[in-house]
Amino acid sequence: MLYDITRTISPELCVWPGDTPFTLTHVMRLANGDSVNLTTFTTTAHLGTHADAYYHYEAGGAHPAGMPLDAYIGPARVVTVGQQDGPLFPADFSHVDLSGAERLLIHSQVSDLPDHQWPECFPYLSVELIAWLGGLGIRLIGLDSPSVDAFTSTDLPCHHALNRHKIVNIEMLQLRGVPDGAYELVALPLKLDGACGSPVRAVLRSR
Repeated sequence: MLYDITRTISPELCVWPGDTPFTLTHVMRLANGDSVNLTTFTTTAHLGTHADAYYHYEAGGAHPAGMPLDAYIGPARVVTVGQQDGPLFPADFSHVDLSGAERLLIHSQVSDLPDHQWPECFPYLSVELIAWLGGLGIRLIGLDSPSVDAFTSTDLPCHHALNRHKIVNIEMLQLRGVPDGAYELVALPLKLDGACGSPVRAVLRSR
């Protein structure tokens, strides 16, 4: 079974308030007698389902082209949380066997929202949770939330904690209809140099 856990990119897709939305322009059209349809688009690097690069929050951090590709492919565990807002802690996952998972995907009520609706509240990580997961060998943490930190955070403690523990992250997954359990994840960022993040096409395959 294959699950597409990517938000659909369109002009209606919500972005972080104040960021650059997706716009698409036709440069050439078959309907106008041109030889091809040719489009140009403009948008934020953090569009829809995306991977943050370390450069997003560390001046000397890696750009998407330099992020570790193998972290975005491999065994993953989907876990649903009931919490609708605020930080998540190790106790929220103590009932789940994460041994050998390497990648944790956190499913919340945000996946129930349509692509055009910004979540007014969402669960996010905590420094304690990141340290605990790092100790378990987790290499990637994915959320359906728009950030690993609180919406109002400016010092971004969880982003920096991810870098310290050499964990990569994906935000704005679409996990509606995906049962909890073990999967194989493929969610590669584009090979972008100089950028702070990259959209990904994230898919899960049943193991």
